[in-house]
Amino acid sequence: MFEDLIYALQNFKHNKIRTMLSLLGVIIGVASVIIIATLGESAKENVSGSFGSAGLDMVTISSGFGARRNSVSIQFNETFREELWNRIPDLKTIKYVNSLNATIAYGDYSVSSNISSVEYGHLEMYNYELEYGNYFTVSDDVNGMQKIILGSGVAEALFPEGNAVGRSVFVIVSDVRFGFEVVGVLKAQSVGMGSSSSAVYIPRGFYSKKISPDASASQVVVQVIDQDNSSTVADNITAFLTEKTGNSGSYNVSSMQSMIEQYNEVIGTITMLLSGIAAISLLVGGVGIMNIMIVTVIERRKEIGIRKALGAAPGAIMSQFLVESATITLCGGLLGILVGIGISAVAVYIMDWQFAVKWSACLLSFFFSAFVGVFFGFSPAARAAKLDPVEVLASD
Repeated sequence: MFEDLIYALQNFKHNKIRTMLSLLGVIIGVASVIIIATLGESAKENVSGSFGSAGLDMVTISSGFGARRNSVSIQFNETFREELWNRIPDLKTIKYVNSLNATIAYGDYSVSSNISSVEYGHLEMYNYELEYGNYFTVSDDVNGMQKIILGSGVAEALFPEGNAVGRSVFVIVSDVRFGFEVVGVLKAQSVGMGSSSSAVYIPRGFYSKKISPDASASQVVVQVIDQDNSSTVADNITAFLTEKTGNSGSYNVSSMQSMIEQYNEVIGTITMLLSGIAAISLLVGGVGIMNIMIVTVIERRKEIGIRKALGAAPGAIMSQFLVESATITLCGGLLGILVGIGISAVAVYIMDWQFAVKWSACLLSFFFSAFVGVFFGFSPAARAAKLDPVEVLASD
């Protein structure tokens, strides 16, 4: 086998143009598969990165719009919180949120924003980092203190000179003004499809005392113990709410982990489909190799006849040509992997994605290229092994 490999490499050296044309088909096929697979893997990493690391262990529950006549409405109150604790396993924390649209003003500057009124520990639960200042305390929430935490973008719009903490701003809700003290400014972080830069938070205790005395929340945020179980917990909550209300349209249950999994599944399916199409070019390259090997057998009939006349077995002749064919595709496969990774790196750099190579696709392409060489080289090799040395030498 090793002698056949050396002989094949020497033969490639003597037929450089033919060898390069044979390699080209395999290189293009393998490179196409690698490029598609690598771009698909990089797209997955880009999607995961766009969601950010914060909130992957969260499941959000909110009211839906598909309530029917016989369905039971959901009240996100303390009774519901207790039911969730008792019915759903693997829960770490349950936080209630209320939202309101308001205008935040300071001097000549104002910003319209959606303000979230949150319970103590909500920001820490999401691993939000403060650029400067402090989080809300337990007493801020319990006593309904008029304190506010701004996203960095909002703080910059209201306080271009900086130093927002300690300043007082007005929050205007339905033409009613409330004075708030800025106690913290958040760092800009990716949160789902948005950013904490535009977020604004106040204690939920203030909302329930001054804005709306209704104790019901508009949204429930559930933190799970293990973020890998977020999708399972979301499914369990969905089943519980369907049982409780009798209508799956009266609520919405979502988790960032589930959204990422769905995106990745779609991207994976598209990548697999395109890779399959690209792999067809490998088969085309294999047909080209078979044609070239047939021509090679015809050109080397005299050599084959002499070897068989000197006692070479048909299996040795077949092995020689199979090794030659497989060597072409293996070399083409290696070069195709390098070319594919190189082109993918350039494309990912241009698109400003995170570069991620799918090594399983590289291995699969490499072994598939070897299979192509053996499969399409078998017929010419078998043809060479069956040649009659007497007829071959007599014909010359």
